[in-house]
Parts: sequence; C-alpha cells; structure tokens
Amino acid sequence: MSSLRGLARPEIVALESYTCPDREPGFTRLHANEVPWRSAGDDSAAGLNRYPEPQPGELLEALAQLYGLECERVLATRGTDEGIDLLVRAFCRPGLDAVLVCPPTFVMYGVAARIQGAEVVSVPLRPEQAYALDPGAVLARCTRAVKLVFLCSPNSPTGNLMSEAAILEIADRLEGSALVVVDEAYIEFASRESLARQLFRRPHLVLLRTLSKAHALAGVRCGSLLADAEIIALLRKIIAPFPLPQPSTDAVLRALAPSQLAATREAIARVRAERVRLVAALQSLPRVRRVWPSEANFILAEFTEARAALARARKARVLVRDVGAHVPQALRVTIGSEDENNRLLEAWS
Repeated sequence: MSSLRGLARPEIVALESYTCPDREPGFTRLHANEVPWRSAGDDSAAGLNRYPEPQPGELLEALAQLYGLECERVLATRGTDEGIDLLVRAFCRPGLDAVLVCPPTFVMYGVAARIQGAEVVSVPLRPEQAYALDPGAVLARCTRAVKLVFLCSPNSPTGNLMSEAAILEIADRLEGSALVVVDEAYIEFASRESLARQLFRRPHLVLLRTLSKAHALAGVRCGSLLADAEIIALLRKIIAPFPLPQPSTDAVLRALAPSQLAATREAIARVRAERVRLVAALQSLPRVRRVWPSEANFILAEFTEARAALARARKARVLVRDVGAHVPQALRVTIGSEDENNRLLEAWS
C-alpha cells in the first residue's frame, strides 16, 4: 500500500463504491429509471430528464486546462465545502484522528471535522506579524493523530497570503504522516500564482479551488480538488454519484470559454484596483483603527466600535460581515462595485 493510501481510513480504501449507470452514446437508455421525455422549458443540451455524468469529461478537461494539470488530478466538487468534507471523511477516523487549523480562518474546516467526530487542533496565526503562518508551531502540534493540515491562502477573514516557503516546509516535513491542504479560493486576486505546479513534486499536497469568486459563479456551486491521482481516485469512491447538475456544468463550460476568460481577467483587474481605492479610503476614516493588507476580494478592517459601524452600514442597506468573534472589533468588507463601495464609505464617513 502506498503512503497516501496508508493515511486514509482503511475501510474507505477497501470500499466498493456505487457504480453509476454506463453512458453509451447512441444507445437507448432503459437502464437508469429515467423519464424518456423532457419537462416543459428544458432547453439544455443533454436533457434534464437524464442523469448527468458523475464527473463530466468535458468539464474535467476544462478545469484541468484552467489549472494546468491532467484530468486525473482534478475532482469536480460542489464548491470547496464538498472537497473539505470528502477529505475529512476519507482520512479521519471518528474519535481517533485530527485536523489542524490556523485561526482565524475559514470555519468549515473545523465544522467538517467535528461532524466527522475528529479532533480539531488549533495553531493561531500571528497577528503581530500580519497574521503570518508559524510553521514551527504547526509542526510541533502535528502528532500522529493529525491527518490533515488546512491552510487558507489568501486567508479568510484576514486576506493575507501565507508564505509559500512556510507552506512547502510544512508539506515536506509532514510527507508520509499527513496531507497539507491549501485552500486557494481567492488566489486569482493575489500577487502570487497558485501552488499547482508543486503538486507534481509533492504528492501529499492538496489544493482547493473554486469558480465562485473570481469567475463570478457562486450560484453554480462548482469547485475543484486538485491532488495526486491516487487521492482523487480514493475520493471518487465517496463523492455523491451525481454531484454537479447539468445546468451547472453547462454554465461552467460557457464561463471557461476563451472569450469569457478574457472578460474574467478584466473583472479581476477591476476588483484589484477597487481594492486599492477602498483600502485608502477606509484608512482615512476617523472611526477605523486599522485596515489589514489584503490579497483577496475583501478587506478586514478594525473599528473603534464595530457594532456602530455595522449598524450604520445596515441603515444604508449595505451588508458587511461581523468577524468580531475571531478578530476583535473587526468587519470584513467584500469589494463591491464602485457605486456600492461609495455607498458604504458615505455611511461610515
């Protein structure tokens, strides 16, 4: 058994997964208990009366091309949340294994672990160093029980990129004992490229990507888990039989067409420019104590009185995220359009 499979739950390794009905072009489909006619208003290419492919080949090819990998290294998921859940279910035995997280960070890592009955080990980021990762502290807390280390870069809610050298140091030191999972949901807005190229040399590294942010497809719910082909094969055993609805796949394929990708790059540039403007504007407000540097499509700002700022935003009919439970007196502000941002700034002036 390889070191990767050795990390996984043995019952998952031995599992015989559900087999979806074969798709044979040109054959009459009387083997999947489908209705033979379309419903009113169904103008999809494949027909919504038919089950979609479990992992549509055309979709995997488009995602693989987008991320510069082979199809065997890509698993299409319902957002990054499903990728997180699959990893925890495949690698963590209830009551025995653990995941490591670095708060303040995306809460779903801990939620998925607790649902599975896995322990959550916390190694806080260092606010005195702009919420930098502490690789020494992470490695010191990685007991034999820790099977997954979740790192979010750019991190939510702080917006900072983690040191690539620190991430790779952790991955190298933990090879054979744990997977290092880097959540790159916001990487398109950052000044550094994805770690995807590192997957070829580090089989214990896993990346989470999504089309919800930069590609403006939050409602489609399409994410990707990028990893060694052996990990992908293992997770395909436990993913839902038909995770992505046909309309979602159709929307993704349209969004990943060359012309639309060019428009996406322009939109990312607009977000970055508006981020610079909004940071400067927030820093000039008397009730703002601090604005943290961001490489994402949001900004973390600390206020003299966050509740009052939240109330003023609501009065202007603008919603921002209260993250005071993780960072005292802090609000997370998504980069909106110029008009939307101006309304918020006016409410806080």
